[in-house]
Amino acid sequence: MKIDSIQDGVVLDHIKAGKSMDIYKYLHLDKLDCSVAIIKNVRSGRLGKKDIIKIDSPMEVDLDVLGYIDPDITVNIIRNGVRVEKKHLALPEKLVNVIHCKNPRCITTAESQLPAIFLLSDAQKRSYRCAYCEAEKTRRV
Repeated sequence: MKIDSIQDGVVLDHIKAGKSMDIYKYLHLDKLDCSVAIIKNVRSGRLGKKDIIKIDSPMEVDLDVLGYIDPDITVNIIRNGVRVEKKHLALPEKLVNVIHCKNPRCITTAESQLPAIFLLSDAQKRSYRCAYCEAEKTRRV
């Protein structure tokens, strides 16, 4: 299989195998008017298998979304065919409009214009709590 290198864009690397479609959805990559390559189940010495996403256009990537989905992802910024920056992620302390509260009594259910705010409550469990009602949301790995 041959996937061309990109000249200007973003490469998301070290994605846990099978998580690339989650990232595609959360980052709304289907709305881009450029080439997006999803490479699944690539052999990796560190992970065994991994996914890679190549975006053939410069863009701002929501690092909070990526950190929430998989904090081990690396974000490589490519300019003129050369990696100019490599970003390492972490679990975000605060998520705004990334996940939504499932508690039917939460104020965000009745007031849809309020931002959905979740705060990291337990990094080991990847657990977040709604800023309004304290409902817990845990991201399964």
